[in-house]
Amino acid sequence: MNRRHFLQRNAAVLSASSIAVAQPDAPTATQAQQDPPEVISRYANTKLPTGLARTTTTLAPYTGTWGYAQAAHLLRRSLFGPTRSEILTAAGSTLTSVLNGLLTAPATAPDPPLNVSATDTSVPIGTTWTAQVFDQSFEGVRRASLRDWWLGLLLNQNTTLVEKMTLFWHNHFVVEFGDINDARMGYEYVRLLRQHALGNFRQLTKDVTVTPAILRYLNGNQSTGGAPNENYGRELLELFTVGKGPLIGTGNYTNYTEADVQAAAKVLTGWRDLSTPPVGSYFTASRHDTTTKVFSSAFGGASITSAGATEYQNLINLIFQQGETARFIVRKLYRWFVYYLIDAQVETDIIQPLATLLIQNNYDIAPVLRTLLSSEHFFDTLNVGCLIKSPLDFTVGMLRQMQVVFPTSGNLTAQYVMWDYINGLANVQQQTLGDPPNVAGWAAYYQTPQFHELWINAVTLPRRNQVTDLFISTGYTRSGVKIVIDVLALAQSLPAATASDCNLLIDEFVRLMLPISLTANQVDFLKNTLLPGLPDFEWTVEWQQYLAAPTNTAKKAAVTTKLQAMLRALMGLAEYHLS
Repeated sequence: MNRRHFLQRNAAVLSASSIAVAQPDAPTATQAQQDPPEVISRYANTKLPTGLARTTTTLAPYTGTWGYAQAAHLLRRSLFGPTRSEILTAAGSTLTSVLNGLLTAPATAPDPPLNVSATDTSVPIGTTWTAQVFDQSFEGVRRASLRDWWLGLLLNQNTTLVEKMTLFWHNHFVVEFGDINDARMGYEYVRLLRQHALGNFRQLTKDVTVTPAILRYLNGNQSTGGAPNENYGRELLELFTVGKGPLIGTGNYTNYTEADVQAAAKVLTGWRDLSTPPVGSYFTASRHDTTTKVFSSAFGGASITSAGATEYQNLINLIFQQGETARFIVRKLYRWFVYYLIDAQVETDIIQPLATLLIQNNYDIAPVLRTLLSSEHFFDTLNVGCLIKSPLDFTVGMLRQMQVVFPTSGNLTAQYVMWDYINGLANVQQQTLGDPPNVAGWAAYYQTPQFHELWINAVTLPRRNQVTDLFISTGYTRSGVKIVIDVLALAQSLPAATASDCNLLIDEFVRLMLPISLTANQVDFLKNTLLPGLPDFEWTVEWQQYLAAPTNTAKKAAVTTKLQAMLRALMGLAEYHLS
């Protein structure tokens, strides 16, 4: 499958967004038969197609050209919409230096979410509710505050992988804010994911296991020695660590058995979530199963004796002695940062060496990310522009790249209101911060055969078009505050020679906003939207006239409408949905 395969297979759907741009021909029946078949189930560890390898590149360090295109590719996968300034800064540095920055967490954690609603009378507006007593009547506004605060972190991210990895862990160790019904626990969960975003996978697994949000979401708080609840034990094995592997019998898989689920559930008994401030968890010995837990041959027939409050750590240590745990998480990282297809060559040359590296580094994630993101495989042409943007990548990335100005903390209520509106836009595109659809996460990261192609459908594509059309025109206004793409400010942020030359202007926006090159016909189409039926020099003349008289309504409108038309067309291209 090549990087444009999505465009070919979905031409009918995408035609609505590719205004006046010729679509590639639909695949023939013969071509469709040549597509690699899927050979495993929904939650399987890998997807091994028959036929030839898609790529042949390896984890050898990338030694090719380092410039704008390579920096843009790295930052598109590492951030939510890298800005032109961020790309230029990275391009002027080195790959090693850029990765050093990406793999460095900010020195301080962000301040907690704040109350911006008069409904929550427990704290004054502008102060945090995270340490207050739970009150169901305040839960709705607190949960909104939490989501909005998180969205604000994405919009205002530093040049670091922390935000992208926090969302990765959210999609891995899933909770649904609506189900746990306690925003304070939700905040503690997000804080924990951010703390360990670039840290140790094993330690994060231990901490997540007894964090109150997970205990409540997966019923660990109800699990007792007399009635062990298998929910978390099953997901710990199936979705969080070793994965299933092939089915080898009724309810049994290569990597664990039903007996292992039952044994894990017994280990995890006795833990409860603490809802009184500060939220947390605690262990009750009288609710714990004190028998010796015996595991199957998948775990070498190991046994875990009763150890009270620390027993769950012994379970995690046992699980992390299994090589499949490293391979399982590396495959998920690969699909998050590179591509969804893991064929035999990728399994051998990418997944296996990275899993070995993860084990050698005691399950620290950063060395794996550094090796993957600095490899010739990551910069392989076939791995550039081959992912479809998630709704958050699409929406937050558009706002960041188009330099949309949001209210500052000086107008806190308006700031949170606008963040809330953006959350709503991502929601209608089928991705909501804090509420993946189920414990497996968003289907785009596991569902065969489509994977990320699921982000584009008859519901979400019109929503995406509506988002870009809105912000390139009237924007969104609430309580006298507007967020909108200021096309004049965008153009003026470019070098003067670039802004005044229609060809350079278009080229600059294309390389910022698209991960792959356009055809000559597509570029001509963009120029025709900027200068309908006019020669190139007309743009230079009109732009210079505007600069000479920026308050002249007619001259301002002339360049504004042309820029809006060109950017609207650019964001309407199918390629704009790719990363």
